[in-house]
Amino acid sequence: MSKLYYFIVLLLLPNSALIFAQESVDYDKMLRSGTLLIYDNPDSAIIKGQKIVKESKNIDIQIQGLKLISDAYSSKRDYEKSLEYVIKATHLLSKSKNKLLKIKVIVKTGIQYHQLKIYDKALQYLDEGEQLSLQYPIKDSIYSSLGINYAVRGFIYKEKFNCDIAIDYFNKSLESFNKIKTKTVIANISIVQYNKGNCYLLSFDLESAKQNFNKAIKEASSIKANSLEAFALKGLAQAYTLEAKYNEAITTLERALLISSEVNDLILNQEIYKGLSNNYLAINNKEEFNKFHTKYLNTQNLIKLSERKSISDSLIEKKVETNSQLNTQVSKYYFFIFIALIFLLLSFIVFIIIRKKQKKEAKNLKKRIQSLQNEK
Repeated sequence: MSKLYYFIVLLLLPNSALIFAQESVDYDKMLRSGTLLIYDNPDSAIIKGQKIVKESKNIDIQIQGLKLISDAYSSKRDYEKSLEYVIKATHLLSKSKNKLLKIKVIVKTGIQYHQLKIYDKALQYLDEGEQLSLQYPIKDSIYSSLGINYAVRGFIYKEKFNCDIAIDYFNKSLESFNKIKTKTVIANISIVQYNKGNCYLLSFDLESAKQNFNKAIKEASSIKANSLEAFALKGLAQAYTLEAKYNEAITTLERALLISSEVNDLILNQEIYKGLSNNYLAINNKEEFNKFHTKYLNTQNLIKLSERKSISDSLIEKKVETNSQLNTQVSKYYFFIFIALIFLLLSFIVFIIIRKKQKKEAKNLKKRIQSLQNEK
């Protein structure tokens, strides 16, 4: 069963243009352009974020720059690196007076621990984020963060196979999201409805599952979110398969396949091909089964190659970073050796000067003694 929840959107855009008043560079524009690059070109987003963190003197902007880098690494599925940067952002929160910014970073940290399956830490940060959100006076500003907070809690309990608790949190998430229906929030509503549908699938409540998948499809379609719509259709087809309505499942999956052709998501395509091959096998259509089973296997191989490339790229990046750190340490080592040699040289010179001075004084004293003896 595919996990569609890493798409949850928690964009951290500037809350007020006032925080940029003392900055000569338009970091507001840089943050927004970087945010748009998170999924299409995460490496460029990382570069923008690093530039912002390095050059800006404003703490709030630095925090947002670190958050941008963290989001970009999440997009690359490098969750350890993403957590590293969001933790750096949390270390700066004590210097910021922006309470809404603090809420968003705390919730983001909880999301990162969830993605690494460190559930205790995830829930710890989500608890803190919820408490801060409920204390925040402007309620319209925190509904999105609360919706995401409750959604991630739902994901955690769903992974722990406690779907009753998960559904409760999904309902709380939807309640918050429905109070502020922006385009981004509608995408999140579709994701939560999809995961709620999957919970009902796990408990074999197929009618409730279909209702939630249909709601997810409707929300995704309203904002033309093809990937989300295709995932929801795939979930709906799974419900039909469990009901032995194989032809309806095939029709639904073919619709999902048509939509997914505009998305180019290998994970999604793999799930659709697998569903089609299984349903064609169920109605004894061996030709179509072989066709889609082959596509399923080919896509599976492409995913493995992609994962190996990602691991390889990550190792190369870590090697470059390690070499850079090593070069820095070596440079420091040589610098200290150079300073030590200079100190030793100066000490030796001072010693020679003092020694010569002592010899000269001893020689003069000897002459004086001889002179006194001759006078006697």
